[in-house]
Amino acid sequence: MNQELIRIVDGIARDKNIEREQIYTDIEQAIASGLRKQFNTEDTSEFVVTVDRSTGDIGATRQGVALPLSVVGRIGAQTVKQVMIQLIRQDERGSIYEEFKDRVGTIVTGTIARFEGGTMIVNLGRAEGIMPRSEQIPGEQHDVGERVQALIMEVRDTLSAIKIILSRSHPELIRRLFEREVPEVGERTIEIKALAREPGHRTKIAVSSIDSKVDAVGACVGVRGSRIKNIVDELGGEKIDIVRWNESSQILIANALKPAEVTEVALCFELGRATVVVKDDQLSLAIGKRGQNVRLAARLTGWDVDILTPPEFQAGIQRLDQTLKTIDGITQEMVDKIIALGLIDVRDIDEVGTGPLMEELSLEEARAQLVVDRCSEEAKLVAIEQEAKKATEARAKAADRAAMLAAGASGAARPAAAATTDIFGDALRAPAGGHGPDESGPADADATGTVVPGAMEATEGAAPEVTTHDERTFATTSELSPEEQAIQGVTTTDDGDQEKKEYPDDTDDTAALAEGRLDPPTSTRAEPV
Repeated sequence: MNQELIRIVDGIARDKNIEREQIYTDIEQAIASGLRKQFNTEDTSEFVVTVDRSTGDIGATRQGVALPLSVVGRIGAQTVKQVMIQLIRQDERGSIYEEFKDRVGTIVTGTIARFEGGTMIVNLGRAEGIMPRSEQIPGEQHDVGERVQALIMEVRDTLSAIKIILSRSHPELIRRLFEREVPEVGERTIEIKALAREPGHRTKIAVSSIDSKVDAVGACVGVRGSRIKNIVDELGGEKIDIVRWNESSQILIANALKPAEVTEVALCFELGRATVVVKDDQLSLAIGKRGQNVRLAARLTGWDVDILTPPEFQAGIQRLDQTLKTIDGITQEMVDKIIALGLIDVRDIDEVGTGPLMEELSLEEARAQLVVDRCSEEAKLVAIEQEAKKATEARAKAADRAAMLAAGASGAARPAAAATTDIFGDALRAPAGGHGPDESGPADADATGTVVPGAMEATEGAAPEVTTHDERTFATTSELSPEEQAIQGVTTTDDGDQEKKEYPDDTDDTAALAEGRLDPPTSTRAEPV
C-alpha cells in the first residue's frame, strides 16, 4: 500500500480545499503526460494510468501492456512534476473562485500584506484581495500587518489569477455593519430603506420597523449609543445620522434634514424637486458643513432639494403671481393651482414647459405657450439681477479681504466690523437658485490671487440637485441630532444646558472662520447622478 501518497492527497485536499477525486485524476494525467514525453509520442490514448483510491497503488499500461513506473526517466519525471503543479494550481483557482464569488456583498476580514502604489493588498488566507485607492476611505491611514474589514465588491477570474476587489467606501458596507451590530436589522425586523454616504465624512440612513413595538431609530443607536459607536469606530469616526423612514416624501425630507427644523416642504413632481423652507436660525443646520447635510438628504430621498428662507420663498411666489396676472385669462384660482403643483418661481414655469399647464389647468396650447414665454422673459431678468448681486458681493468680499491683509501688514488689530462681515456676510448669501450651468460653482480668488475652492470642489461624488441659500451660522453641539448626541456623549442637565462627556467631535469652524483660517462654505448645487 502506498500510504504516503494517500496522506499527501489528503493534505492537499484539506489545505487547498480541493476534492480528493480531482487530485487523483490530476496525478493520473500528470503521469500519463510524463510517459508520453519519455516515449516521445502525442497519442493521448496510448498510455493509461490508474491510481487505486484505497491503497494508493499506481498502475500504467501502454496499449494494454503493463509498464513499470521505473521506465519514466529524468525528463519524464520533470514533466510529471510540472504538469502536476499546473493542474493543482488550476484546481485551487477554481476552488477560490467558487468560494469567494458567493461572498460578493459580504464583509471579509484580512491582514494588510503590502501596498502597491496606492493599492492596498489584503491577505485573506487562501487568496489576496485588492483594494484600489478609489475604494479606500479618504484620509484613512493603514499600516502593513493591520487587520482590516472590507466589503467584497467583485470577484474576477482572469488569466493570471483570481482578483478579489475589496471596498471600504461603498455604501453597502454600512448596511452590512448594521446587520452585524444590530440583531433587529439582521433579522429583518428593522429595514434599512435608503442610504446615502460620503465616505470618511458622514452617512445618512433611513430605517423603518415592521414591529410597532420596536423603535427603529432607538434600536440602531443602542443604549447610550453602544451599537452605533461600534460602527463609527470601525469606520474611523465617520458620522452616521439615523432618520425615521416615512412613505410621505414631505415628511421623509423633513426627517432627512434634521437636526434642522423644517417649516414647509413643497414638492414639484414634474421637476422632481423639493422646495424646503426653513427659518433663518435653522438655515445653517439644514445646509450643514459645506452643504453636506442637504446633499446627503437629497441622495437619501431621491429629490432635488432647494432650501429657501421664508422671505425668499415669498418673494418667488409674489413675482410668479405678479407675472401670471399680467396674462389675460389667468385667474387667481389658476395661479393657486400652479403654486400647489410646486411651481413657485418663474424659472420653474420656464423649465417644465406647456405640458403641465395644459393638463392641470386645461389651458389651450397657445395660452399655455404665452404663459411659458412670459415667465421665460421674467426668468432672464431674475438671472440678470442675481448676477449683479453676485458681482456686488464679490467686490465687497475682495474689499474686505484687502482690508484684512492691510490690517495684518500694519500690525493693527482686525476691526470688529470686518470680522462680522467675514463670518456672516462673506459670500454666505448665495443667490436664490444656486450656481449657474456648471452647477459646482466657480472657485473664488482672494486678494492675493489664491484660488479658494467652492463647497462642491472639496467633496467627491455627485448628488441630486441641491440648492442652498443665505447660510449664516454653523451648528454647535447643542443643535446635534439625538443620534449624534448619543454617539458623542452629549447629555442634557436639569437646567437645560448640555454637557459633552466623551467622544469629542470635530472643532467648531466658527472660530476658524473668524481667524481667517477657513474659507466659509458657499451655496452648493449638484446635478443628479
